[in-house]
Amino acid sequence: MTDDTATFLRAHPPFEAMSGADLAFAASRLHPVRFAAGDVVSEPATGPAERFYVLRKGRITGEAPDDGTEVQEWRLDEGACFPVGALVENRPVQRVQRAQTDVLCLTMDRIDFEALRARSAPFDAFCRNRLAALLVQSRRHVRAEAVTDLGQDTSLNVALSARRMRPPVTCTPDTPIREALDVMSSLRIGSMIVTDADARPVGIFTLKDLLNRVALPGTPLEAPLSSVMTPDPVSLPQTAFAFEAAMAMAEAGIQHVCVVDAGRLIGVVSERDLFSMQRVGLVNLSKSIAAAGTVPDLARMTADIHQLVAQMMAQGVKVGQITQIITLLNDQIVQRVLALVLAEHGPPGVPFTWLAFGSEGRQEQTLKTDQDNGILFAVPDGMTADAVRARLLPLAHKVNEALDACGFTLCTGGIMARNPECCLSADEWRARFRRWINATTPENLLNAAIFFDFRGIHGPEEPVRALRHWLLDQIGENGLFRRQMAANALRNAPPLGMIREFRLSGTGHEANTVDLKFNGVTPFVDAARILALAARAGATNTTERLEAAASAGKVQPQDVAAWTDAYDYIRMLRLRLNERQSIANEPLGNRVDPAQLNELDRRILREAFKEARRLQAKLALDYQL
Repeated sequence: MTDDTATFLRAHPPFEAMSGADLAFAASRLHPVRFAAGDVVSEPATGPAERFYVLRKGRITGEAPDDGTEVQEWRLDEGACFPVGALVENRPVQRVQRAQTDVLCLTMDRIDFEALRARSAPFDAFCRNRLAALLVQSRRHVRAEAVTDLGQDTSLNVALSARRMRPPVTCTPDTPIREALDVMSSLRIGSMIVTDADARPVGIFTLKDLLNRVALPGTPLEAPLSSVMTPDPVSLPQTAFAFEAAMAMAEAGIQHVCVVDAGRLIGVVSERDLFSMQRVGLVNLSKSIAAAGTVPDLARMTADIHQLVAQMMAQGVKVGQITQIITLLNDQIVQRVLALVLAEHGPPGVPFTWLAFGSEGRQEQTLKTDQDNGILFAVPDGMTADAVRARLLPLAHKVNEALDACGFTLCTGGIMARNPECCLSADEWRARFRRWINATTPENLLNAAIFFDFRGIHGPEEPVRALRHWLLDQIGENGLFRRQMAANALRNAPPLGMIREFRLSGTGHEANTVDLKFNGVTPFVDAARILALAARAGATNTTERLEAAASAGKVQPQDVAAWTDAYDYIRMLRLRLNERQSIANEPLGNRVDPAQLNELDRRILREAFKEARRLQAKLALDYQL
């Protein structure tokens, strides 16, 4: 029986990650127990959980302890481990667990359960965060489906020290240009790192420098390299992730990053190194956006962004990093559109900052996005706010239309810079925010959820910081407003079913689906916003807000880890859905039919929704709702 048990366990998490010895230990201590349909497996009334179970055959459901006739919220299927949370926390189970069919379980007592945790790190990690363990398996599955076209080991989610770096070719600042060119030619390399006596990078000399600083101006080849190098090259520690190097390259428009250890050069990473297997490079795409001469040129790059996202998903890049890259590229498109429109329209003659709200303000954009933007402007002496607005609105109208042509659809709610109510001075924005805070109507609460996630994309940043600090002070002192925000957020409950696994909705071809944005992503976004405002944290990104709340002592770090895992999974599922829709030339949407998901995804989605519900329970407790 032990060999047969081990074979069964090996097919399910967390046992598939265990060593042979630990798996044998588990198999030797798990013993079969049978339950007939209708039998109670465990219940709150029996006190703290004392036995660990693995469901081998049949189905078990959870019921509310005060109602033994109606199935509540979840179901266990073959391979499920339970009641892990109750065992770890030494508490009773929270639901009656009842066999719905004839059931065969494998079980061990608490002593053996704790012994297995002590000897097996994968099992202990699974017990501490079951969702995280399931997500590891899901990411492997997603990557395996698409990685065949991209070669091996192309993940950006590894430290630079773990990637194959080119050995640095260096020279000193006083090296003659001719000598450096001889070395570059003989080694067939396109760059040379200039280092000081302590091996610290002080400059980089590339073929671009050769053209712009040597050939065109006619600089003598005997001149020192320090006179034509690009000083202060971008450097990252070897502990930085490859993703960070890719982002640094895209933001600075460069193709090389120095890798240092305690400030000393140990290697060089190029865009080619990071994206050697990709058909679309992040840096090249970023450069193409910056060089686009017309709005139609920008519009044609949308397909490249979709392709890049698909490739990163296949690489196993984390969803938070993918959405940051999408936001980076979208920001660059917005900035380029502004540059093109300003070149055509002429400068308005007054300082202004282009603002992003909603998902773009949180740096959490996906492939499906519309426009949520506005303008924050200063009022020069001798002018009125209305006079400044009259100058800016024609410009804003052209920018909004150009962004629509680039795939950022016009906001049906009118939250766009061309709307006079979204083109305001700092004093007007404060008055508007103050009005929403003091009169918490449903409409004002909805506006707060969108507008309070603002971020500057183009123009002076200091007015944005000042407005953010003012807002945090206003809300930090207003517990009633936060309570009303929390009450409003709790109205959007995760779609966990009473009879079935999920509470389904939708009409027409979207019937019997769940909305991954409204019912999945939004509960995390809304709760994180409230927690961050209570902590007076200036972050707008959801994950950063949760981490800031933990740093302020508002929540526990282990809870943040579980909530972040759940939030990221739902976002990744949404990205996968949009990618399939894009390939099929279908409109991008947010609804998914759980019946069309594989068993692993259904299981993780249930767990993710449970985490959303647990996060909302935290809000309800904090604000006595």
